[in-house]
Amino acid sequence: MFLENVFPPIPSELIMPLAGFEAQRGGMSIVMVVLAGSVGSLAGATLWYYIGRWIGEDRLKQWAGRHGRLLTLRPSDVEKVDAWFDKHDEKAVLIGRLVPAVRTLISVPAGIFGMSLRRFLIYSSIGTIAWTTILALLGYLLGENYGAVKDYLDPVSNVIVAGMIVYYVYRVLRWKPDRSHARHQGRDTTDERDKP
Repeated sequence: MFLENVFPPIPSELIMPLAGFEAQRGGMSIVMVVLAGSVGSLAGATLWYYIGRWIGEDRLKQWAGRHGRLLTLRPSDVEKVDAWFDKHDEKAVLIGRLVPAVRTLISVPAGIFGMSLRRFLIYSSIGTIAWTTILALLGYLLGENYGAVKDYLDPVSNVIVAGMIVYYVYRVLRWKPDRSHARHQGRDTTDERDKP
């Protein structure tokens, strides 16, 4: 589950139901399956949280100024996202940990926009424990049909990922530089050229 959070192509939708199935067969304890899955998942989420802390808001603004089209962000957008995240960070992290494909990504803005580690761990833990419990219990209850969980959730994950990609491409194509930022940069370069 740690690796699933660090390398999202490894699906928790397969790992946890399989572990739940093994618990049903008597090979593992269902409580330990949920505990191990939750701890591993939280460890991976915390790694991404610290990557977000390392990036930080100031660095993200610099990147947005230089590579705005690729990031589909202007420096002014970073401030708007920060204000939104300050208002909704707890709900965003809690719900985000329950959504396939978003589960890992939500940790990065939590770090970037300075959500405290304590609050991040509390809300991330609630969402993570709920997610791993649901998947493990489904595997436990479905027995040998545990693969049905992945078969059901795979299309949902694919739709979410496809939607994120389409939205990203749309933003890249519609992206326009921040005019005030561009004018400011233009003034700076003109001033530099005018100096003796």
